[in-house]
Amino acid sequence: MWFAVIIGLIVYLVVKLFFYEDDTLIDLASSHSSALFTVAKRLEKLYNGSKVYIGLQIPDADSASRQNIDLVLVTKEGAMLISVKNISGFVSTDKDGNWVCTDGKHHKTDLVENPVPETKRLVSVLEEYLEQREVALPEGYLSPKVICPNPKFSSIDSESFPPEVITYDQWKQLKPGHKSLYSGWIKGVLRGGKDKTQESVYEKLISVLNTAPISDRLELKGNKYVLGEFIEFKGKEEDLHALKKIRRSKISQLSVQKISMFGLAHSTVQVLYAPRDYRVEGSSKASSHWEEVTVRSSTELLFQPRNSTKPHKYKLSSVISMSLSA
Repeated sequence: MWFAVIIGLIVYLVVKLFFYEDDTLIDLASSHSSALFTVAKRLEKLYNGSKVYIGLQIPDADSASRQNIDLVLVTKEGAMLISVKNISGFVSTDKDGNWVCTDGKHHKTDLVENPVPETKRLVSVLEEYLEQREVALPEGYLSPKVICPNPKFSSIDSESFPPEVITYDQWKQLKPGHKSLYSGWIKGVLRGGKDKTQESVYEKLISVLNTAPISDRLELKGNKYVLGEFIEFKGKEEDLHALKKIRRSKISQLSVQKISMFGLAHSTVQVLYAPRDYRVEGSSKASSHWEEVTVRSSTELLFQPRNSTKPHKYKLSSVISMSLSA
């Protein structure tokens, strides 16, 4: 009897290890970051030829710290600093402009501070940073927007929100190439068409944002992303020794390849990593040469997500790739 119980337990652990996601993935740390990538992909489709920067960390002289910026969309016509609010439920505004969110299933009500003033403040922080890097934007070139992309976001009247807010109903109705897309979202910015001044601002802005500080990013199985900061690896001593070259100063990105199984003892994953090429501007680019190391799939990656009070552990078997900021 005990032999059958032990065999059953072993089978259960093996099945859980190879066919179920690490339970650390079931957290809120990835939901917001994943929403950012989803919104960014759609914005690039809506704005042909645009570029979206995700997870910027811009130095702020007033607070002596870095400010997290969700997205910055750059087009030839102008730019937008975007805060993404992955809010669900019935949402309305109170007399102070704050958002009242009611969960339709549990009838739980939460009060969310109006995100527009904070988004406008981040615009000022980014403009000051750009000015320090000798990019003077025309007045109104960089506009604030708040996007609510969650399909479970609902409201009686979208007009009750400030014009800076794009509710889900408005978000889903946007189509590529629609004239109101530009006139409604980017206002008062070089409306006369492209000229040399406009081209110069666009090129300078792209150049600076390409080298601006950003969050580390972790791509997980199941189309999940986490933005934050990589801390270290956790695992067996020999595996940690094999991974010792993967440090921020040396490596810009890594990817995790196929799993190899060796009986019931343990499985392994192949980790490919790209040394930094400091000859490339910004020193954040990966070289074309990739190196490889094989470690146990149970080896963990310790990562501090943005907006989280504590680090999270992710098994390498659940990781697709990781990019490290310089």
